[in-house]
Amino acid sequence: MSQVAKKSARKSVRKTAATGKTSKGFTAEERDAMKARVQEMKAEARASKNKAEGESAALAAIAAMKEPDRALAKRVHAIIKASAPTLAPKTWYGMPAYTKDDKVVCFFQSAQKFQTRYATLGFSARAKLDDGVMWPVAFALKELTAAEEARISALVKKAVG
Repeated sequence: MSQVAKKSARKSVRKTAATGKTSKGFTAEERDAMKARVQEMKAEARASKNKAEGESAALAAIAAMKEPDRALAKRVHAIIKASAPTLAPKTWYGMPAYTKDDKVVCFFQSAQKFQTRYATLGFSARAKLDDGVMWPVAFALKELTAAEEARISALVKKAVG
């Protein structure tokens, strides 16, 4: 890069900073989620991983949610624990997640945190939900009836394999 180009690049950065304009990159919610994930990774590196610590963090994340997401997350947590007791709860990007061999299999995402219409139950690529060449890996949750609870239980059992 030439000296002129370097000076121009530095000047444009300063000008943007001086005008107080922010980048149109990540939203505040996305930056918060990334910061939460960095903290989680640091905690994982420092602490010996144990199921009790992870569950405590997941329950704290659920408790911090507003209704109706809190009620949905509590119920999803209970369903996952009952359906797949081998999954270890933890937080992932500040949201409750459930792992096998320290890899996330499924997670709950609050609608309010990311300002979406509905909460989401998602599954990672580690979930064994393969069905042909196309299958869903995220499900919108607005409320839980017995039918949805049974479906979640079946999906989690299948995901764990």
